Amino acid sequence: MNSNDTKTAEPAKKNSKKARRMDLAAYRHAVPFVLWLGIVLLANMMHIAEGSETEDIKSLNLVSLPMLYAIRTAICVIALFICRPWRYYSALNVKHILPAIGIGLGVFILWIGLETEFVKSICPSLANLYEIWAVKPFGELREPLEATPYAPSVCGVFMTSIRFIGSAFVISIIEEFFWRGYLLRTARTPDFLDIDIGQLHLPSFLIVAAIFAIEHNEVLAGFLCGIIYGLFYIKTRDIWATAIAHITTNAVLGAYVLATGKYFYW
Repeated sequence: MNSNDTKTAEPAKKNSKKARRMDLAAYRHAVPFVLWLGIVLLANMMHIAEGSETEDIKSLNLVSLPMLYAIRTAICVIALFICRPWRYYSALNVKHILPAIGIGLGVFILWIGLETEFVKSICPSLANLYEIWAVKPFGELREPLEATPYAPSVCGVFMTSIRFIGSAFVISIIEEFFWRGYLLRTARTPDFLDIDIGQLHLPSFLIVAAIFAIEHNEVLAGFLCGIIYGLFYIKTRDIWATAIAHITTNAVLGAYVLATGKYFYW
C-alpha cells in the first residue's frame, strides 16, 4: 500500500496487525532522528565530549566535537539504511527536481538574509532586532566566533568534509522522513500511513513547523523553513523532492559557512 495514495482507512485496533505495522513504520522513521540527537545528548550527559564540562563536572575530553560528529554521522547512516523509511514512499518524480532545488536556494537566502553584511549595512536596526529576538539565545546578539572546532585549520580537511556531508546529506534526509514523512501525519493520527499528505491539516501543520523551529537556533527562519518544506511536500506528495530541497539548503549553507567563516550556522 502506498501511503500517498490512501485517502481513508479504518482506525487500527490495539494490538492488531495494522497497529503493529504502524508502530514498526513509526520506529523506522524515528530511530535515525532519535539517534542523531541522542548520541550528542548522551555524550554531553556523560561529559565525555570536548566542551561538555559544567561548573561541577569537568569534561573527560575523550572525543573531540568533530570526531563525535563523524561517529554519529556513521551510526545514523547505518541506522537509516537498516530502517529504510523510504520503503513507504513512491520514487522521486524527476519533474520535481528543479523546483526542489529552487525551493532549497530560496530557503538558504531566507536563512541567512537578515544576518548578511548587506542587510546590516542598510538596516542595522532590523538585523539587530532579528538576531536578538529570532535567534537563540534570545535577548542578545550573536557572539563572533574566534575559533571553531569544525574549521579545516583546526580539525583538518577530512573532518570538515565529514561535517559538510553530515549536514548536507545525512541529517537532511533523516529530518525529512521524520518531520514531514512521519510527524506531520502522526500529529493527526497514530495510523499515519493512512493520511493523504496532499490534504492540508492546518493545526498539525503549524505545530510541526513550530517544533521544527525550536530544534534550530534560527527560530524564526526555522519556522518559515518548516512551512515552506511542508507546503512543498503537500503540493508534490514527493518526500524525495522535499529531501532534495533540504539537501540543497544545507549544502549551500555549508559552502557559505566555509567561504565566510560564519561557523555559528553549524
